[in-house]
Amino acid sequence: MRNLVLFVATGAGTGYAPVAPGTFGSALGVGLWWLAVVMGEISWPVFLVGTLGVTAVGIWSAGRAEKLLGKHDDGRITIDEVAGQFVALACLPVAPGRALWVAGAGFLLFRLFDIWKPPPARRFERLPGGLGVVADDLMAGLYANLCGQLLWRVLWP
Repeated sequence: MRNLVLFVATGAGTGYAPVAPGTFGSALGVGLWWLAVVMGEISWPVFLVGTLGVTAVGIWSAGRAEKLLGKHDDGRITIDEVAGQFVALACLPVAPGRALWVAGAGFLLFRLFDIWKPPPARRFERLPGGLGVVADDLMAGLYANLCGQLLWRVLWP
């Protein structure tokens, strides 16, 4: 069970990257989004259910991994970046020829908000256990998604 918890919590091992493990976790999220939405043409309702699933499993595994690793929000835990990246990319319009732009902008916006942590994201980090690990990334994903919606639906329709 320990190996399963760490595999999930570290975003399939992305958390062991020697530098910027959160960026690698976010890249995994973009890659999974790409496979599901762009290549697999999964509907947005199905993607949103998957996002809820990743979030729930992320909260569970991050909470357990914290105990195993001995530190709150250990940098090796990157499932929170995967979940946050899914939120950042959810329901963005993926028009032909624009998917790469959407993926890149969603990635950059999420990383910006994940590092910056504007209110109330930083406060969410103080929540206990896995919820505190994941909640700030969900908020960063929401900020990124709102900016992405503005970008793709209003400024560059």
